[in-house]
Amino acid sequence: MKAAYFMKHGAPEVLQYGEIPDPALKPGQVMVDVYAASVNGADWKTRSGAYRKITNFPYVPGRDISGVVSALGDGVKDFRVGDAVFGVVEQRDEQTYAEKVAINAAIIAKKPESLSHIEAAAVGLIGLTALVSIEDTLELKPGETILIQGGAGGVAGFAIQLAKHIGARVITTTSAANRDYVRSLGADQVIDYNAEDFTKVVSNCDAVFDTVGGDVTARSFAVLRSGGRFASIAAGPSAPPSPRPDVQSLRPNVVRDRPHLERIAQLVTSGAVRLPEIKVYPLSEAAAAHRISEGRHLRGKLVLNVR
Repeated sequence: MKAAYFMKHGAPEVLQYGEIPDPALKPGQVMVDVYAASVNGADWKTRSGAYRKITNFPYVPGRDISGVVSALGDGVKDFRVGDAVFGVVEQRDEQTYAEKVAINAAIIAKKPESLSHIEAAAVGLIGLTALVSIEDTLELKPGETILIQGGAGGVAGFAIQLAKHIGARVITTTSAANRDYVRSLGADQVIDYNAEDFTKVVSNCDAVFDTVGGDVTARSFAVLRSGGRFASIAAGPSAPPSPRPDVQSLRPNVVRDRPHLERIAQLVTSGAVRLPEIKVYPLSEAAAAHRISEGRHLRGKLVLNVR
């Protein structure tokens, strides 16, 4: 099968495009002919070696997929060959920048007919991350105020809309170029991080959701009320220590399961959350997509057209 892969850690140029063996199908899995796979920050961090050191080469990155079931492993009863599905592989598996992927049947869902494969691939991981962070971890409630850092990104853009759907007041940070975009997603207050210090204009928030990291993580605690909650997906695998004894610091555990995927599908198809802006690259140009993602100024999502 065709795939984008790397044989060593390094810059985007280490990504190659060519033939590798098809994956093996295990009991409880389905084989999916991949039509689209999205690009996430985790992909280039794995490629560069920032996340973990890979020793089994060739290594195929990628977590989101949308495609069609082409074979069933032993014990799979809830899918049939020909079903259109979408989902996110387990964190340690990856392997979606390829024409085929073997994936646990319990962690994928039927693709809504109203979504293309490109669209379904764009919402899997960002939707899971936003749902787990906003609903399961921060337990955001109607009437609360939340600051979402980095509002133009894929996860943050989904989170803004989800928070508004819940009934919260949403403040977000972004560049001036993306002010109108995040407003269109429902943000009530927009802070240009190049022109304003958010700690000077925001206070007494019930919750903060950090998708940026760095000094933004440390400074975000200052805008929370006593008893407030902070959650970050950008500060490493564990929650950063809270500098305040009256504020919780949390690290969302982004599970892979069908109920969360079905909720994403319901939110998107009902119009509660709109699709992100999507930029499409062919699988053979995965390196170019990584350069854009690594620049960290993308609005919306990058998706690889696999077939």
